[in-house]
Amino acid sequence: MKLRKIRKRIRDYFDITGLSEIARRYFVMNAFDGALTMLGIIIGAFVSGVIDHRIIIGTGITASLAMGISGVSGAYMTEKAERIRDLKKLESALLINLKATKHGKATRFAWFFAAFVDGASPALAAMFVISPFFLTAYGLMSEIQAFRASIAMTFSLLFGLGGYLARTSDESIWKYGIQMLIVGLLTALACMGIALYVK
Repeated sequence: MKLRKIRKRIRDYFDITGLSEIARRYFVMNAFDGALTMLGIIIGAFVSGVIDHRIIIGTGITASLAMGISGVSGAYMTEKAERIRDLKKLESALLINLKATKHGKATRFAWFFAAFVDGASPALAAMFVISPFFLTAYGLMSEIQAFRASIAMTFSLLFGLGGYLARTSDESIWKYGIQMLIVGLLTALACMGIALYVK
């Protein structure tokens, strides 16, 4: 019963604040960033001839941590400022204090939830991309196999994000998925070119 009340309250908060749309944008944009960041790191390591799972894992974890902290703190401060401004405008129009009301609580929930999504999505995407290298650490996969699996998983994730956007906009999954794959491919080629240039 208590869990049902909590779920209803959260649904109400989403409805009041329009949080679903914002969280969806944050999730896709930042998961996309996390995947492409790791793609660049992996390709740079491969072209440089440094396919060491310890370096990939260490770099991946620290990059994921940095993206997570950056996402949480940046979104928290941004959403908080925007939500407080909107709440104050509404309070001014209604001539009442809304902080203790459901609207005020929904506003606070919105900036915390948005910050969580903004920080978690790139970090989780990045860790997903480098996950094959954890198998290498336990001797279950060679480093070249991990590299290939990681590239394949990156492009699968990009296609999946494109498909998710397509469902949201009621468009072709293939169209959005392929567009995401093209961006990933261009990123891979650019990273490869830079890595070869500085090698």
